[in-house]
Amino acid sequence: MNDAFNDNNWIVAMQDELNQFTRNYVWFLVPRSDDMNIIGTKWVFRNKMDENGNIVRNKVILVAKGYNQEEGIDFYETHSLVARL
Repeated sequence: MNDAFNDNNWIVAMQDELNQFTRNYVWFLVPRSDDMNIIGTKWVFRNKMDENGNIVRNKVILVAKGYNQEEGIDFYETHSLVARL
């Protein structure tokens, strides 16, 4: 993971992921209060490859560590990715 933070291609991919959150209005910063349960995040790194095994694109996803959440306190609904046909 430390290698990814030192590689410009991964940094650009991470910045693109954060920009998508801003463009889609799915993430905004709020002030922290003492009664809030802070949920951590982690980066998931993948190389997208073509049929010859050449790296086509660096794919980065920022995911929430949902195992720290309690239903009814930290969230009321769950959402998951849906494949399009």
